[in-house]
Amino acid sequence: MLQCGYAVESTARHAGRVAELSAMHTAKQAWIQAGITATGWLLASLLGLHSGPTQAAIDSQQLGARYDAGQANLNFRVYSSRATRIEVWLYKTPSGAQEVAKLVLTKDAATQVWSKSVAVTTIKNSYGITGTVYYGYRAWGPNWPYNAAWTKGSGTGFVSDVDSAGNRFNPNKLLLDPYAREISQDPNTSTCTDGTIYASGATHRNKDSGACASKGVALLADTTSFGSKPTRALKDEVIYEVHVRGLTRNDASVPAAERGTYLGAARKAAALAALGVTAVEFLPVQETQNDQNDVDPNSTTDDNYWGYMTLNYFAPDRRYAFDKSAGGPTREWKAMVKAFHDAGIKVYIDVVYNHTGEGGSWGGTDGLTVYNLLSFRGLDNPAYYSLSSDFQYPWDNTGVGGNYNTRHPIAQNLIVDSLAYWRDTLGVDGFRFDLASVLGNSCQHGCFNFDKTDSGNALNRISAELPPRAAGGGAGIDLIAEPWAIGGNSYQVGNFPAGWAEWNGLYRDALRKKQNKLGVEVVTPGTLASRFSGSSDLYGDDGRKPWHSINFMVAHDGFTLNDLYAYDSKQNNQPWPYGPSDGGEDHNLSWNQGGVVAEQRKAARTGLAFVLLSAGVPMMTGGDEALRTQFGNNNTYNLDSAANWLYWTRSSIEADHETYTKRMIAFRKAHPALRPIGFYSGVDNNGNVMEQLRWFKPDGAQADNAYFNGSDNHALAWRIDGSEFADSASAIYIAYNGWSGPVNFVLPWAGTGKQWYRVTDTATWNEGPNTVALPGSETLIGGENTTYAMQGRSVLVLVAK
Repeated sequence: MLQCGYAVESTARHAGRVAELSAMHTAKQAWIQAGITATGWLLASLLGLHSGPTQAAIDSQQLGARYDAGQANLNFRVYSSRATRIEVWLYKTPSGAQEVAKLVLTKDAATQVWSKSVAVTTIKNSYGITGTVYYGYRAWGPNWPYNAAWTKGSGTGFVSDVDSAGNRFNPNKLLLDPYAREISQDPNTSTCTDGTIYASGATHRNKDSGACASKGVALLADTTSFGSKPTRALKDEVIYEVHVRGLTRNDASVPAAERGTYLGAARKAAALAALGVTAVEFLPVQETQNDQNDVDPNSTTDDNYWGYMTLNYFAPDRRYAFDKSAGGPTREWKAMVKAFHDAGIKVYIDVVYNHTGEGGSWGGTDGLTVYNLLSFRGLDNPAYYSLSSDFQYPWDNTGVGGNYNTRHPIAQNLIVDSLAYWRDTLGVDGFRFDLASVLGNSCQHGCFNFDKTDSGNALNRISAELPPRAAGGGAGIDLIAEPWAIGGNSYQVGNFPAGWAEWNGLYRDALRKKQNKLGVEVVTPGTLASRFSGSSDLYGDDGRKPWHSINFMVAHDGFTLNDLYAYDSKQNNQPWPYGPSDGGEDHNLSWNQGGVVAEQRKAARTGLAFVLLSAGVPMMTGGDEALRTQFGNNNTYNLDSAANWLYWTRSSIEADHETYTKRMIAFRKAHPALRPIGFYSGVDNNGNVMEQLRWFKPDGAQADNAYFNGSDNHALAWRIDGSEFADSASAIYIAYNGWSGPVNFVLPWAGTGKQWYRVTDTATWNEGPNTVALPGSETLIGGENTTYAMQGRSVLVLVAK
């Protein structure tokens, strides 16, 4: 653990399965839910217990450090309803030096915004800052009232580390502006290794953090273009989840100095477009503590490579910039986005609004006093964090330090304002929200309750103020939730509000069970039918569509596609560079296919076929196109190493799988019947007559209710009528043999005068560069009633011609 106590990735990081999420007790909501007297209402206002008035327009408070239009003045604006004094301290250099000026801000009682305007001439002539202005805040409040005798590193004025209202002010801690557009450096650097300077508690509260603390960077407006945003419908995306550093850190084709940077990532746009990727989803790129990550065999489990501990929600992470000068990360990020946009690829980012990089308690025995004060906590702790009913402790549904207070209007403002900034200024096309159930919290302190009908929760506010893209495409953004957290009623797959797509964990689990746990887990054909056809049971009941289901077999937090079928259990204690890593899911639904390597490759082809042939939106993890391995480590959050860096050389087997991936993506793109805008008409689990899609048993008869619900039935086929979708193929036939041995499938009608032609069969006999036939080279199989023998656990795809 870093000395300052930064919470690193949760040891059960994103398990994604409710049975494995740690249990949390539920608490009865506090007196806010009862009747509130006039006096009580005033107190509630002071404590932030009610939602407040209807929200104003995006960025209405103009928070942060901003130059005016003529660049004659620099305006500082920061929110705090509880502070009694706030000062802005100005610095010439990012780190290692003392302030050159400190200015008192004035509070607007109506808005609770503190502000100060400074003439640029004063900054230059009086303070001697002729270049970039670096700045931070110091704040006093009820638990530490201002005293004119206070000096840096003293305890003058101190009352308590935390008071009964949850305030945790400490003027010895220089605070990062929550609205800073860039930050100067990480809190811990090679020259500032003592993280205890940011902590409260008797041992640390009087330590001054000013010289080492992360500072805001006052940026001038930037005109770098991010290109023209693709307007493609979400239903037509193929998502590629990857870490921006890992994408090129190990790529010899990229200049050495650019590897692992935004500049380097821009060079891969053409390659990803050639693969067929239409949207790249980057793991967190908002600032986090990562400059001190070990990149050698001395690495420990304390590093944070993935980046799910956000320090600032506006700033692109400097570590990933080739140009680290002030403004460099912003310019380089936008240039990278333009490269992807020019290639027709959307850019999504993974955002973490459920907790922050300040973490939770990390020292002492009471869990009460020793906390980091880096930004939010030192400015307005109860506004930015959900607390226990007595306001002394964090409320934790994240496992990494406590919930961000997503129900508070000011905390919501920051969420919406920062999302709008990434959308409008930095060019982002969509967002994936980490542990997004926390954004559905309907209460603030002493409780957690997910309620999608609560119009005041962050989920509904986001979709109301940042409109999602329409079903047919166009303007707007793509909103994707990780629909679970830890404990309470936080597992909410299929239960998010309109406008939200979701990582479909039930899709992943059902298909993993069917592939890997035959005879152990029961997955009926009816369940398979629901998942393959867009999970109407999850999304059709509330007006959402198949494309609100993000279908995946693996993600960053778990096995790779290769390893899902090559390991029976996690291998996280192996030596560098593929370990050691702590935590990680124990219930992986994985299987090594009896140790037969050809069967492992077949399983990987089959698993990838599932997501590319299902209604919904397919997501794959970077490197899975070439069978990337982490050698069984399923929780590589801490490894800034080859375990997470993609490799770009290919063996013949890897090249064949990449070709398979490319051709399967191309097949999906070529056939709109696989990408329906609505649920296939007539699809159900009761054997009813269907129009656009019909389900079949292996013997060629239509599947009925008895077959769908039969726990001993393991094979299923379906025919999609391509003519219903203006598809070039009049019909597509897909069969899955989920049994361990061969099964004969009798083919249905291919259409008048048509016969069936094979596009692919994932069987072990069908390997090499032409596992998927190119259009026009498909193999004739035969017409209606032709029998086709399928290997166990394989997928067959035919088209009618």
